[in-house]
Amino acid sequence: MADQKEVRVRVAPSPTGDPHVGTAYIALFNYVFARHSGGKFILRIEDTDRTRSTRESEEAILRALRWIGLEWDEGPDVGGPYGPYRQSERVEIYKEYAWELVRKGRAYPCFCTAERLAELRAAQKQAKQDLGYDSLCRSIPPAEAEARVKAGECHVIRLAVPDEGETIVPDRLRGELRFQNALIDDQILLKSDGFPTYHLANVVDDHLMKITHVIRAEEWISSTPKHVLLYDAFGWEMPEWIHMPLLRNPDGSKISKRKQPVSIDYYRDIGILPEVLLNFLALMGWSIGGDRERFTLEEMVAEFSFDKVTLGGPVFDLEKLSWLNGNAIRALSPQELLERLRAWRLNDAFLLEVIPLVHERMRRLDEFIPASTFYFAGDLDYAGVPELVPKNRDAKATAKLLEEAVEIIDANPNLDKEVLETRFRELAAAHDWKPRELFMTLRVAVTGRTVSPPLLESMQVIGREITRRRLRQAAAFLKGV
Repeated sequence: MADQKEVRVRVAPSPTGDPHVGTAYIALFNYVFARHSGGKFILRIEDTDRTRSTRESEEAILRALRWIGLEWDEGPDVGGPYGPYRQSERVEIYKEYAWELVRKGRAYPCFCTAERLAELRAAQKQAKQDLGYDSLCRSIPPAEAEARVKAGECHVIRLAVPDEGETIVPDRLRGELRFQNALIDDQILLKSDGFPTYHLANVVDDHLMKITHVIRAEEWISSTPKHVLLYDAFGWEMPEWIHMPLLRNPDGSKISKRKQPVSIDYYRDIGILPEVLLNFLALMGWSIGGDRERFTLEEMVAEFSFDKVTLGGPVFDLEKLSWLNGNAIRALSPQELLERLRAWRLNDAFLLEVIPLVHERMRRLDEFIPASTFYFAGDLDYAGVPELVPKNRDAKATAKLLEEAVEIIDANPNLDKEVLETRFRELAAAHDWKPRELFMTLRVAVTGRTVSPPLLESMQVIGREITRRRLRQAAAFLKGV
């Protein structure tokens, strides 16, 4: 029945970090299917993780998706008839629907303490049993549970999963997926702070926003039977489920920032053309036909069909991306390439960030280029710089410090100079290094030089994405020494 309605699809990122290439990948297939079908593409922000969600991350996600060329019909910044489009602004809606399920007997208040749940988990581990909630509070009479809630006793709301039978997920790409109900936990729907979990908010929003097709990565397959049970509990019609294959590293593992850059901003900063990144993501599990690998977004929209999706794990291969990008660059006219270079980093705004750092070191104008090349380069070569490892220090131990430095960068997205200096000094002290040893190692890793403009200011200009990429590359180089 979903095919008979106006197609409405959504991408629903959580603003808890960098704009991820996986988000762009799923957004692309939602966008293309909507445009091909004459439907609507919605962007929804799933920001119910109160400790990790930030408005800065949300803004970065929106900026990155627009950079690669995707626009949405409804969303937090453009509005629409089914808003608000941030889950944090819809909390009262979720409470209402959670208690509707309680009244229908399809959910129940759970009063178990954290201590009791920890003891249960430990006992299950000891007995080598499947881990999960034992439904203790499901047996509490409704009147007693209601009285305890009204008395202010701390509680959550859990889904009452059937004890027997199976839940079937009809997936467009994978056929019927069957799950034994006995193995599905009584999932928490509403937390003790009144905020929903992903499962409740996701289903309620998809229903109220009239989503007809849920197109997302296959990592969500294990959550989908819980969503099917929720649709059944509410008595709502389900959307069509379409779980796309996961992006993978060359070794077959799920793509992760520890093995290669996953931030869209990184690919922007190293000069990948936005239309090439979209083209590359389109090739992840989909084919336009024949051996053709280069096509535009408009051509993908015109030719799109889920019948052309293959489920083998698509490999996010940086060499393949660079090859595609090189072909696209060479197809540009000199004037077009000049415009791209100016939009990238050869513009007044970026040069005015670099110039103050090298200004006092210059005697002639021709010294600017050699003094500043590392601000414009991508990966560096560490083979000829032995100072990467301080005297009397071990290469493997140095690599470990570089990896911990990446964690400091990850925790400080604005690269605040004072914060970074404090954290790096604490890192040196924790490993019994002198600060000057660590700062020289960092300088070589980030700039490829033993003498450079101020390190922390240089990190700010180079940018977070390339800075942490270089730190990881330097660590990997030392592990191979």
